[in-house]
Amino acid sequence: MTQQANQTYWQLIKSPDTPLIEAVIIDYGLIKLRFVKQRGSDCDLSANAKFKIFMLSLTFCASIAFGNIGLNYVQLSFAQMIYTTTPLFTLAISTLVLGKQHHILKYTAMMPICLGASFSIMGEVQFHPKGCFFVCAATMLRGVKSIQQSILLQEEKINSVFLLYLMAIPSFCILFIAALALENWTVLEAPIKYDSRLWVFILLSCLGSVLYNLASFCVLTLTSAVTLHILGNLNVVGNLLLSQFLFGSELSALSCAGVVLTLSGIVLYQNTDYIAEYLDSRKTPSEPEKDSKTE
Repeated sequence: MTQQANQTYWQLIKSPDTPLIEAVIIDYGLIKLRFVKQRGSDCDLSANAKFKIFMLSLTFCASIAFGNIGLNYVQLSFAQMIYTTTPLFTLAISTLVLGKQHHILKYTAMMPICLGASFSIMGEVQFHPKGCFFVCAATMLRGVKSIQQSILLQEEKINSVFLLYLMAIPSFCILFIAALALENWTVLEAPIKYDSRLWVFILLSCLGSVLYNLASFCVLTLTSAVTLHILGNLNVVGNLLLSQFLFGSELSALSCAGVVLTLSGIVLYQNTDYIAEYLDSRKTPSEPEKDSKTE
């Protein structure tokens, strides 16, 4: 495959319209067949909740659009390493906007994550400033989207399947209208010429996207937006190897060092509570000794 063919193939696979259609069909079936216990219906949602869902759809569409535009200029491996900084964006947004306070160790854990991503940028074979801008914008929007999802799932108490169903409908309409208005008609007609086996893989990829989003919503319900992206960074190594295998992307030694730093930051973040407890336990034994001396 040539590089242009690789980009066309990847954008076809990552096209969000088909996964959104599958999300509507699958979620609607689960709701109607009562496999999912819903606390209420669409009519029970407040106007504020409906507005939040619409804003979530806008953020989702914008993040998809910026990400796909960025892939026109940079390699997939470059974009994936930029995406590893999503936890930092999410942590900063939750602190600035929501006023949530995080342990200092969590901010410390972000240092190797961002440093590793920076090493990967410097060691990347293909770098384009415009592509870097779009990918960074998509990364920031991914963090905003996760916080919006967390608010709807935890505060509004909306079921994860029902939220994905409500979010998929406006997202599909926005992206479909944008595609008709902005895309070239020859590009829209080109996928028809592809082999039928490719469409089978596309449908399987769409099904995987639906299941991935459902799993992400469940994780957000139980944990937090930052934890979701920290766990998502575990697929960095797999994505880089897949990019090298499918698209022939070259990885420098500096990029590999960036991967190691990023993963070490993930391990540190995931164990901040245990580290904090250990440090506190080291401090507490000295306090009784001081009390005994004063007596």
